[in-house]
Amino acid sequence: MTTLQERSKAWKNARPFVLGGLAACSATFCVQPIDMVKVRIQLAGEGSKANVNRNPFSVGKQLIQQEGFFSLYRGLSAALLRQLTYGTTRLGVFRTMTDYFTPPGKTAADIGVLERVSASLVAGGIGAAVGTPADAALIRMQSDAILPVEQRRGYKNVVDALLRMVKEEGLKGFFAGASPTIIRGLAINLGMFVTYDPLYAYLKPYLQNDQLNRFVSGGISGWTAATVSLPFDFVKTRIQKQKAGPDGKLPYKGTFDCFAKVAATEGLGAFYKGYWTFVVRITPHIMLTWVFMDNFTIAFKKWKI
Repeated sequence: MTTLQERSKAWKNARPFVLGGLAACSATFCVQPIDMVKVRIQLAGEGSKANVNRNPFSVGKQLIQQEGFFSLYRGLSAALLRQLTYGTTRLGVFRTMTDYFTPPGKTAADIGVLERVSASLVAGGIGAAVGTPADAALIRMQSDAILPVEQRRGYKNVVDALLRMVKEEGLKGFFAGASPTIIRGLAINLGMFVTYDPLYAYLKPYLQNDQLNRFVSGGISGWTAATVSLPFDFVKTRIQKQKAGPDGKLPYKGTFDCFAKVAATEGLGAFYKGYWTFVVRITPHIMLTWVFMDNFTIAFKKWKI
């Protein structure tokens, strides 16, 4: 019996993107509360060197006490939409390219470094560009509650947020933070994509259980990605959250201006504010993405689709 891939070229081309979207959304649902805490920590103490609460457990507890348990899932609709755009695109593009580069009879781990880096950069850049609107909506929805009442946007859901962003701010608001988002995407995808397949192949003789290997290799892949990308994620968050002052001017003119102003007013350490929260948020997400991706792939093969 032939598989759906063999019968349909369209499905064969779409399959990596479907697998990527399923894996990314499944992982996002699991880690959304950690992401909410991470954003709150990054936005705390903005514009000053004042000491702020950076304990993720304390911040999470405070969120639940003051805003209710479901505040941890604020922006979930935007997060899922982001993965349906960003996650689907980056994973789909990456696997499409690695499938193309993989020699006959070999695996993705056998691809050369240059091909792997190229696939990571292309997938990360395209995915980040496609996912920027949903990402900007997510940041705004997560940070809304800490703004003064008169400045809150009060988005009802991600669709309302996107429509109002276009209506009130035009494409500039719709693609707020596009540059740092793309740069962050390049950094995080390099850390994620360059490491996983080689790690999985290297650890296979030592970790006989394939499922355990996926968790371990995915965890190391996620930690690497988090470490190299946090400064860019920090700047992206600040730019996407910013609101014009009484004079009509935005606090930051762009990526480099944000880097310069934060370094001058808050110190270089600010770029790694919330590091462990970010690691705890990014690492499980990437780890689970790989685990879901591989298991969905196995299931699709079993079901001959």
